[in-house]
Amino acid sequence: MADRGRARSRRGGRAAGSGSSRARRPASARRRTGAGTTETTRARLRRGLAAKRASGAAKVLGMSTTRRAAVVAIVVCALAFTVAVPLRTYLSQRSEVRDQEAQQAQLQHEVAQLRDRKAQLSDPAQIEAEARRRLRYVKPGETPWMVQLPEDQPGSPTAAQPGQQPAPQAPWYENLWAQVSGG
Repeated sequence: MADRGRARSRRGGRAAGSGSSRARRPASARRRTGAGTTETTRARLRRGLAAKRASGAAKVLGMSTTRRAAVVAIVVCALAFTVAVPLRTYLSQRSEVRDQEAQQAQLQHEVAQLRDRKAQLSDPAQIEAEARRRLRYVKPGETPWMVQLPEDQPGSPTAAQPGQQPAPQAPWYENLWAQVSGG
């Protein structure tokens, strides 16, 4: 407290008349004279400038490294949220475009098949063959034959045997009562 009124020097914060600062420095830190003086001085100056730049950035922002990291994290999150919505829209539209292109390719294939069918039906012989097959048309003087196979005949396969009368169908509630009553 006694040196409150004394002027302080720039180096080390000591009072101006408090003695030589060189005498108190270790021998390794004292300035060397000779050939290596300029190189070591330059190296010290570079290190000092780098430290000043780093501390200068902290002074400019006026924040500690923790606060700067928090601000950077907030900025990165804001950018991520800003990019997320357009990215999601882009990806969904890209999948929709892929689906629409697949549907378009399928429709083009169907159109090609229909054009081929149209070309086939422009031939009168093909039209006549389709009319005979689908509509069972015959030319005058031809005798049409229709072969019916047993599975084509109407009726159920569990049809009643000849001579047996099928049991009349009773309402469902009567069938239920008959099953419950045992009769």
